[in-house]
Amino acid sequence: MDISNVTLERMRTFVRIADRGSLSAVGRELGVGQSTVSRQLRELEEAVGVPLLSRTTRRVALTDEGSRYYANCLQILQLVEQAGSEARGAGGAPSGTVRVSCTAALGILHVAGLIFAFQDRYPGIGVDFSLTDERIDLVREGADIALRLGPLTDSSLKLRPLGRSQRLLVAAPDYLAAHGRPLAPEDLAGHEGIRMTNVEGSERLVLRGPDGESHAVPFGGRFRVDHGLGAREALAAGRGIAPAHRWLVDDLLRDGRLEAVLPAYSLPSVPLNTLIVPERAGISRVRLLVEFLAARIGAMPGIVPAP
Repeated sequence: MDISNVTLERMRTFVRIADRGSLSAVGRELGVGQSTVSRQLRELEEAVGVPLLSRTTRRVALTDEGSRYYANCLQILQLVEQAGSEARGAGGAPSGTVRVSCTAALGILHVAGLIFAFQDRYPGIGVDFSLTDERIDLVREGADIALRLGPLTDSSLKLRPLGRSQRLLVAAPDYLAAHGRPLAPEDLAGHEGIRMTNVEGSERLVLRGPDGESHAVPFGGRFRVDHGLGAREALAAGRGIAPAHRWLVDDLLRDGRLEAVLPAYSLPSVPLNTLIVPERAGISRVRLLVEFLAARIGAMPGIVPAP
């Protein structure tokens, strides 16, 4: 390996190519010609001594050696950024950018406002705020932290529990006046349900009664949606009954535009966590935002401490 030719610029170009899957896309992003991108990649491969990417007319893919080298490059580039950030932070106020991924409806209704307050306190810190319900690869997407609802499976990330999100059955008063109010879980079978298509098992509801007994009932309807704000609009429009996080509908309940259905029965709560890329956890601006959000999210409607 010719270590003198392994530069940070070439590493960054290689990582961008691996992430985008296209040399031309990286050229447009960097404002240079595709030939320049191709030359930087070729020079890096020659310095390392192995092919890092396999290229066809249709796609670019990592080789086995390239996959290992990609993971190491990410760590190196993150450490370089962290070192610069800490050096700048030692001489003054925190600065730099934190990249945050968040469940979409939660981010729009509640987390965005918390980020605004955070930036008012730390005006030198920028935030790139990505709203998605997809379980993205934080490292590959370049995110620092993510706020996620539901069970988690990625054990390579640091987890900061924020609490559990309470859910309840709700519907508009006009809908209930027209179709009747369910008196028992079994009555839901005759009603229009508003289902979340991106929630596993949404075709069935499990309710716990006041006596502690569980009731599993089928749940269907003509309107299905993959976004919480879409479900909120459907509920407010009187399209049916749906299980909803309290933070999603608390204002509509207060205003009387929605009301609780089967209030004596409860739905399982959902864990809410912050995920942190381990290599980013030590960066001061990331740590400040994680602590700021953890201190305030518990005040959101329906968020209760984790048992």
